Amino acid sequence: MTRKLNEVLLVDDNEADNFLHRAVVEDADVAEKVTEALNGEEALEYLTTPDENGMLPKPELICLDINMPVMNGWEFLEAYEQLDEELRQGVVIMMLTTSLNPEDSQTAETRASVKAFSNKPLGKKSLMDLLDHHFPGRFDA
Repeated sequence: MTRKLNEVLLVDDNEADNFLHRAVVEDADVAEKVTEALNGEEALEYLTTPDENGMLPKPELICLDINMPVMNGWEFLEAYEQLDEELRQGVVIMMLTTSLNPEDSQTAETRASVKAFSNKPLGKKSLMDLLDHHFPGRFDA
């Protein structure tokens, strides 16, 4: 039986990419909720602001762009990795970018919080491969 992710957080300043990636996640029917943030600062604020019940959001998957205004993906990671371990536990971060710079993928490999690195756009196959790898047994192949 498939148990959906509680939430996917899309962090990208390109609204068209967010629209497409939301459609892929929703079409795959793998998440209860999809949330968007337009930069790293907005994402951090979202992750550290309790809801009306005093609970912090805990997306299981974060799709993170690198090149964004205000706070880019690398700056987000610096701040994110300072958050309490309990907030970060069980969260998979996928860098999702148009960057062709090989240094970006090499840098991503050195970051413990980054579990995957992929080029945009996110497709259903790459999403399902990621889910099968990081959430084994939760989704039908």
